Amino acid sequence: MRSVVLSLVALGLMASPALALDGQRGFLENCSACHQKDGRGVPGAFPALAGSKVVRGDPKEPLGRILNGRGGMPAFEGELSDPEIASILTYVRGAWGNKAGPILAEQVAGQRKTARRENAKASLQAH
Repeated sequence: MRSVVLSLVALGLMASPALALDGQRGFLENCSACHQKDGRGVPGAFPALAGSKVVRGDPKEPLGRILNGRGGMPAFEGELSDPEIASILTYVRGAWGNKAGPILAEQVAGQRKTARRENAKASLQAH
């Protein structure tokens, strides 16, 4: 079991440069118009991602925001795949002095399923 874990960690470390490049490109294409290329956001309009406690904290919070949107932020659930979201969030969690771990596509998929179940329950309760 330990060798499997070590192998997965090694794979993650080897894949990081490619994920970072894809994540940076994804960020620039989908997020930088609001959060800016340097992650500093626009005060009073779009929050900074550089130094953000949300970005560096529990992955469920930023994953939920990316998938479902929040405030004026659009939902990307139907726009981006699990690997795309994982690579963008991995990039953001490691850019601009943020020092948080990577996000895996499996984490995105799990959050996506949880959100769908919660939304389904909420809509049933409303009727």
